[in-house]
Amino acid sequence: MEKLCGPELPFWVANQTLHTDRPDLPDCFQLSVLSWLPCIYLWVVCPIYLFYLKRNNRGYIMMSIMNRFKTVFGLLLWIVCWTDLFYTFHELRHGQTQPPIYFVTPLVLGMTMLLATFLIQFERLRGVQSSGVLFIFWFLSVLCSIVPFRSKILQASKESAVTDKLRFTTFYFYFALVVCELILCCFNEKPPLFSNVVTDPNPCPETTAGFLSTITFWWFTSMAIKGYKMPLEAKDLWSMNPRDSSKVMVPNLLKEWEKEQSKAKSEQNLSSQAVYSKPPPKTTNHIVGEGGGESSPEEVEVLLSNQKAAPHQPSFLRALIKAFGPYFLIGSAYKVLQDVITFVNPQLLRMLISFTKQKGVPDWWGYSLAFLMFFTAFLQTLILHRHFQYCFVTGMNVRTAVIGAIYRKALVITNAAKRSSTVGEVVNLMSVDAQRFMDLTTFLNMLWSAPLQIVLALYFLWQNLGPSVLAGVAVMVMLIPFNAVIAMKTRAYQVEQMQYKDARIKLMNEILNGIKVLKLYAWENSFKEKVLAIRQKELNVLRKTAYLGALSTMAWTSAPFLVALTTFAVYVTVDENNVLDAEKAFVSLSLFNILRFPLNMLPQVISSMVQASVSLKRIQSFLSHDELDPNAVERKNTGTEFSVTVINGKFTWAKEDPAVLHNINVMVPQGSLLAVVGHVGCGKSSLISALLGEMEKLEGDVSVRGSVAYVPQQAWIQNATLRDNILFGKPYNEQKYSCVLDACALTPDLEVLPGGDMTEIGEKGINLSGGQRQRVSLARSLYSDADVYLLDDPLSAVDAHVAKHIFDNLIGPEGLLKGKTRILVTHGISFLPQVDNIMVMVDGRVSEMGSYQELLNQNGAFAEFLRNYSLDDIIEEDEATDELIEDGELFPEDALSNHTDMADNEPAINEAKRNFIRQISILSADGENPKSRSVRRHGCSQRKHSEQQEKKKSHDKEKLIQAETAETGRVKAKVYLEYIKAVGPLLSVFICFLYGCQSAAAIGANIWLSQWTNDASNNQTQENVHMRVGVYAALGIAQGILVMISSFTLAMGNIGAAKKLHNNLLVNKLHTPQSFFDTTPIGRIINRFSKDIYVIDEALPATVLMLLGTVFVSLSTIIVIISSTPIFAVVIAPLAFIYIFVQRFYVATSRQLKRLESVSRSPIYSHFSETVTGCSVIRAYGRHSAFILMSDMKVDDNQKSYYPGIVSNRWLGVRIEFIGNCIVLFAALFAVTGKENLNPGLVGLSVSYALQVTMSLNWMVRMSSDLENNIVAVERVKEYSETKTEAPWEVEDKKPPPEWPMEGNVEFHDYSVRYREGLDLVLKRLTLNVKGGEKIGIVGRTGAGKSSMTLCLFRLLEAAAGEITVDEVKIAEIGLHDLRSKLTIIPQEPVLFSGTLRMNLDPFEKYSDDEVWKALEHSHLQKFVSNQPAKLELECSEGGENLSVGQRQLVCLARALLRKTRILILDEATAAIDLETDDLIQSTIRTQFEDCTVFTIAHRLNTIMDYTRVLVLDKGQIAEFDTPTNLISQRGIFYNMAKDAGLIQ
Repeated sequence: MEKLCGPELPFWVANQTLHTDRPDLPDCFQLSVLSWLPCIYLWVVCPIYLFYLKRNNRGYIMMSIMNRFKTVFGLLLWIVCWTDLFYTFHELRHGQTQPPIYFVTPLVLGMTMLLATFLIQFERLRGVQSSGVLFIFWFLSVLCSIVPFRSKILQASKESAVTDKLRFTTFYFYFALVVCELILCCFNEKPPLFSNVVTDPNPCPETTAGFLSTITFWWFTSMAIKGYKMPLEAKDLWSMNPRDSSKVMVPNLLKEWEKEQSKAKSEQNLSSQAVYSKPPPKTTNHIVGEGGGESSPEEVEVLLSNQKAAPHQPSFLRALIKAFGPYFLIGSAYKVLQDVITFVNPQLLRMLISFTKQKGVPDWWGYSLAFLMFFTAFLQTLILHRHFQYCFVTGMNVRTAVIGAIYRKALVITNAAKRSSTVGEVVNLMSVDAQRFMDLTTFLNMLWSAPLQIVLALYFLWQNLGPSVLAGVAVMVMLIPFNAVIAMKTRAYQVEQMQYKDARIKLMNEILNGIKVLKLYAWENSFKEKVLAIRQKELNVLRKTAYLGALSTMAWTSAPFLVALTTFAVYVTVDENNVLDAEKAFVSLSLFNILRFPLNMLPQVISSMVQASVSLKRIQSFLSHDELDPNAVERKNTGTEFSVTVINGKFTWAKEDPAVLHNINVMVPQGSLLAVVGHVGCGKSSLISALLGEMEKLEGDVSVRGSVAYVPQQAWIQNATLRDNILFGKPYNEQKYSCVLDACALTPDLEVLPGGDMTEIGEKGINLSGGQRQRVSLARSLYSDADVYLLDDPLSAVDAHVAKHIFDNLIGPEGLLKGKTRILVTHGISFLPQVDNIMVMVDGRVSEMGSYQELLNQNGAFAEFLRNYSLDDIIEEDEATDELIEDGELFPEDALSNHTDMADNEPAINEAKRNFIRQISILSADGENPKSRSVRRHGCSQRKHSEQQEKKKSHDKEKLIQAETAETGRVKAKVYLEYIKAVGPLLSVFICFLYGCQSAAAIGANIWLSQWTNDASNNQTQENVHMRVGVYAALGIAQGILVMISSFTLAMGNIGAAKKLHNNLLVNKLHTPQSFFDTTPIGRIINRFSKDIYVIDEALPATVLMLLGTVFVSLSTIIVIISSTPIFAVVIAPLAFIYIFVQRFYVATSRQLKRLESVSRSPIYSHFSETVTGCSVIRAYGRHSAFILMSDMKVDDNQKSYYPGIVSNRWLGVRIEFIGNCIVLFAALFAVTGKENLNPGLVGLSVSYALQVTMSLNWMVRMSSDLENNIVAVERVKEYSETKTEAPWEVEDKKPPPEWPMEGNVEFHDYSVRYREGLDLVLKRLTLNVKGGEKIGIVGRTGAGKSSMTLCLFRLLEAAAGEITVDEVKIAEIGLHDLRSKLTIIPQEPVLFSGTLRMNLDPFEKYSDDEVWKALEHSHLQKFVSNQPAKLELECSEGGENLSVGQRQLVCLARALLRKTRILILDEATAAIDLETDDLIQSTIRTQFEDCTVFTIAHRLNTIMDYTRVLVLDKGQIAEFDTPTNLISQRGIFYNMAKDAGLIQ
């Protein structure tokens, strides 16, 4: 420097700088280092930046006034700098030689200003709206100019005159211009011309945000404010950044993946020595993987001689790295920076402590240290969150790309490949595995960052304490296996708990589905015990998990302390001369705290890497599956008159399977109708698949001319409106559309559906009947207006008369399709005479082909086929006509709903019932209950269309409000109180007290440490080392034990609360009246039992644990800082205000974003599973690109709500950490001001506490937000635990005598009843008297109130007026169980529960085995049961699926026989099961219940013709009541019914 500055200007003068109260830097230093720093920065960054700008062009920006000012200022700066240079030359000419620095610096500065001006313009042309590079440059320039700014004024005031006037003036010009540039740099340019920001309705502000706004995430604030004012909705979300959308991301990945695949292929070909052979016939019809066409026959097949060499797998990982690596690496670079900066603060802390020790040093040292600490912490915050932003965005992109790749692959894989993985597995690839990648990318950097941090920390610790550090590290290393073991055990427990949970939910599902039967049999208690038994096991596992959790929490909180303890103890005892002073102690503590994070993260990262590698393998193998060959079927429009030809076709489903179709030769002339017939499994559908190119072609040629429409055997219906299902992407043409509907006989169905053709159809077409689905599928093919129609048995699912209509109007010679080529697979014989050609298939071969007459004359396979099928067919047709006559007469509503294909014939019946049904369908807003769905189908059949639309609108409003009530806004304080009440108020206080004690112990230990370190300055170290170490250890260990006790008590409290809440919910649900279950979809109730109880069991306790922990850490920090520097209390109020302010904004916004994200996630998966099931249809119609677009849109919609979610966390992080950094700043500042009365130990204590607080503050907000999300579960469970209950099960003082009822007399007195409040009466003022032992038949039209009578006897419906007495006891006064256990019912639908057969007959184990066997014998089940190996312990599956319907009915009979009470109610099965079972039941009842009173609700009159009396109900009143013979002679209602049933001639 001597050469540059000359001898007069020294470079560094210690007395002038450090050791003075008014420090100043020497001129030489100012002119060299300070002036060159910004220049060096700009020249170094420039080449990289220019390269980046060349690559990324966003379009150019118009010259704005601001831009002009920037440029002019830049040029002025250049002129100012060079004025100095020329002035120096001028001086030289006049003989004043200046040192060389006066030439060099202005020259360099001038050049740099030119470069900056060039960059300003170049950025404008490249569309950069706000430049970070230049902002940092101007910022550095201003920073470096502040020193000369001050020193020039100081010098002038010292010498009271300005010596060098020109340079003085130019410098202040320079300073002013640089400040102006910095200010201008903070503002944004307008967006580039033609950029999508201009066209986008709701662009993401990030793209146009300035540099400052980007690094502090300020651009997100607008959404935070919006979310705070009112709950966010999907329309408030910003559009995706184009670079994050599927359109960009998926092709990126696929491009790399294709490269990988082709590379793997070429390597494979090279690695194997090739042996040439003559080309065999083509063996496959598909390409292996992607890329590469099919080898032409002239090419020689390469035979692999070394079969042992495993084929080289293309690596999906490499593709991922190539596609996303570069972007991810930017994040990694930030991480390196952040890791290094982390270690600056402990060093600054050391300097600060040593500063407080020294007396008589200038104060500005302390202040600058405090501000440096603040500045490094702030820088670290910004860098860390940039890194996170890059990582999370990469994770999001990986997920988008992986989902896109899997979706695209699923549309083209072969059937063999499809067989190897189920739809569920593939959907899992998409949901679970893609999610794993996303989670991994966020932490992937920890893999190298954690070791780096550990090494750095150890290095600094070693410098501080020497080899004693190793003792501490040993403790840390020992804790790792401890934590690992705990994690393993926890995982095992989780699996076990999942099993119990599944079992409990399955049981609950059955209970809720069969709740009516439970009530009728009074079996609730038995099932309650079963549920509670499972629940108890579940809670036991939870309790074990809680023990482990308490242990690991202890390990995690005590680890830093134990490490510190061992290190300090070893350090002090190893050598007499080792003195523990404040610097060593607190700097070590802060380093240990840094160490804690990477040590904890490493095992987690490694385990998530293991999971991700499994996922990687699965995804890789899926993406490497074989694909269908698009060229298997020729689509060329050849000039022949045949539109479909197959020559010598031989097809199979998978290469390794035997062929399914052999030498197929078919030629279908243009416009003809070919019917394909044959026995089941002879290959008819396979032929259609072969024509579509879905099968492997082993030999032969297939060509199809023109476009194809395909109707599969199992109709495939999308979850969209009915109209969309028919249009299938074609434009809507009203006339053509209505024509199609008529031809497919869909017009009458549309009148029945609630929203006409705009009805939303559930997944897999759940709210359409089989026939309707098939007809929609036909309508789709007809609307597509293709050249060739492949119809795979479309008429099997519809009724005979509908089939005839469709054939005549659509397929047949006179139908809409005449003139098109049609291939129809059919079983319906009646249509065959009308087709052009018939092809008969036998065992995968064409056995004969020709017209109907020709084939009959040949008397071959076809004639035999006719003989087999004709009988059935004729019967079928007869039935159809019968049904039409009978329909609505004696069919109850259930049967009706299965035959919606016939339009409703009877408008007038059961209006009341219809109203009731309509109400149900409104109530079950989320119709999970299929039963209500089937009824809803004729909710509004009589309404006119327009009226219907109106109605629908109003209903929708009601529906939504009902579904959404609990979902928005803040959670009431009442809910928290409810939860505290469930935990137990005393216990809650005790838990808080324990947490307080634990914090006190921790603070105590650290204060003790600071006292210990003060010994060093008083030179009394040796005498009480053991006492110091002992007390420190005692306090620390006390803290550990308290942590364990408190977290364990907390867990116990939470488990107690969970148990209590679940019990209340269960008890209430079993006591709820039947009407509640009729109006609430089961799914909603199950949701309370599964999702909400899960949250209360697992999510809530974890959240509460974390929240309490962080709250107490933050509190103790503030207490420590205030106790050492009381003035800190002043700052707390404003900081707390900002904190709460930010927290409220964040919680409101993030909660809603989470909701939106989870709502938009399921459509991705449901759309995907739909696509997989319907991919042959999608391919046949050539719609794959449209479906790919749909999937991409759904993924993008999901990411649209996920992305602001990530950013909200970053936004929160920067704001909260800024508050934390302020705490550090003030703690340090006040330590400096109060330096005289503070000892170094206290300074170390308060500042090292402040350095830790940031993390806790951040987590405190996150956890409080989670707590709000999770506490809602308590509210929802509470809501369903407090619904209205039915009458008590037992009334002590009104208990009937045990042998009641003796006679079995039943009296109705003026009895009326309604289903629910506000509905019409169902039974109106019935009065009748039945003697004991009478047999009464009850008949009447649907909706006349027959079933209601039985429900009244059991008090499932409570009387509206009047009363029923049984043997002198008024049933309304006794308990429900006392009543129900004394009546017996054989219900309409036989309901069985999963469990043993014995449990199904006698859940309370009241009867002996002999009695049970006897009942089985009478109910004709004995033979069946004794043949089973398990006998009475035979396991019934859910709903009794493993017994036939008839057997289930007989089990219900056996239940009745076991109970054998004086009154039996028999609700006849609706649709006669098989007649055999029915006769069995009737005869058993006649013999076994001879002396009982029997009420039979009859649907078939022949069963009750010999009863004592028959009761005819009409519209809820008694129409006729007499013996059957009298009623027939009266020629009333009963007579007509008997006549219709054919019982009277």
